[in-house]
Amino acid sequence: MEVYFDNAATSYPKPPSVYEAINFTLQHVGANPGRGEHSLSQSANRIIFKARETIAEFFNIPNSRNIVFTSNGTEAINLALKGFLKPGDHGIISSMEHNSVVRPLNSLKNDGVNVTIVQCDKEGKLNPDYVFKEIKKNTRLIVLTHASNVTGTILPVEEIGEIAAKKGIPLLVDAAQTAGTIPIDVLRNNISLLACPGHKSLLGPQGTGFLYICEGFNLKPLIEGGTGSNSELSEQPDFLPDRFQSGTLNTPGIAGLKAGIEFINKKSIQTIKEHEDMLSKTFINKLKEINRVRIYGPLSIKEKTAVVSFNIKGKDSADIATALDEKYQIMVRVGLHCSPHAHKTIGTFPDGTIRVSFSIFNTVHEIDYFIDSLKVILN
Repeated sequence: MEVYFDNAATSYPKPPSVYEAINFTLQHVGANPGRGEHSLSQSANRIIFKARETIAEFFNIPNSRNIVFTSNGTEAINLALKGFLKPGDHGIISSMEHNSVVRPLNSLKNDGVNVTIVQCDKEGKLNPDYVFKEIKKNTRLIVLTHASNVTGTILPVEEIGEIAAKKGIPLLVDAAQTAGTIPIDVLRNNISLLACPGHKSLLGPQGTGFLYICEGFNLKPLIEGGTGSNSELSEQPDFLPDRFQSGTLNTPGIAGLKAGIEFINKKSIQTIKEHEDMLSKTFINKLKEINRVRIYGPLSIKEKTAVVSFNIKGKDSADIATALDEKYQIMVRVGLHCSPHAHKTIGTFPDGTIRVSFSIFNTVHEIDYFIDSLKVILN
């Protein structure tokens, strides 16, 4: 029996329709989108356009041209941060942010950008008032992960969005852990920039992602080159999405991403969330029965995504994860999960935790197998 419990990193397996869309595009389209007038190029272009329209509808984005495709969520975040913040600007983040946010901001500090890290509590929860208190005259951006990849803690994006809107400050949301399992409405949540990978809960393939850029928002491109448009000019086009999409797009991957979102729409986010919540609740309850287990983050399912981090007192988490994989073919994530600030917040730095994360395709039977296997390892 093979059990994959590392969906917070990359969801697996994907819906069959995702594989079919990728294969069809590779085998029957194969041309560059927007780089020619011939039929295959136009077919590729239609795939990109339809995918962009599907994403726009899914996140209530008014105009699909404001969606820029990237190779992952990290690239989208880097484009947002490095394309917007300038020397003398001030940004605000939480202490639960992923290195995809922390590292580019740390690099920007060398260019004169100031950053305030607002401390979350031991469960990873953020008080919106603390964010409000850190706003300065030169605050240009608030950056917030929608949910922690370490504890699953859902952060108050809606409340922070209201604060940002009232103060006239853009809000960048890292939706790596929530896009596809928690409804996101960029208008209702006052989100100016939304960064999403395609390969997690959106159920698309690796190598896909996007950045939503609200209307009128001025970003500087990180990459310039051929776009298939305005080819007579030596300057980068100034319109979306071409301004930020140089080079050939991952058309097969984007086709797969579209199929992943269509699967979610057919299944419904509510159904997916209810299933993942049931798995999380079942897992937490069974895990609490094991001696010396310490679970991190909120235990209330309403306050978290389908991510559970834990340690066992007196046991090396890496040894446990290795034994689960080698002896029982159970795959989990161990360590700091590219989020050292989050682990410092919950008190697990530098050793980290064992992280289990579920998807729509996991089952209670797999959880029972995990718990039984863990008990054997510990005994």
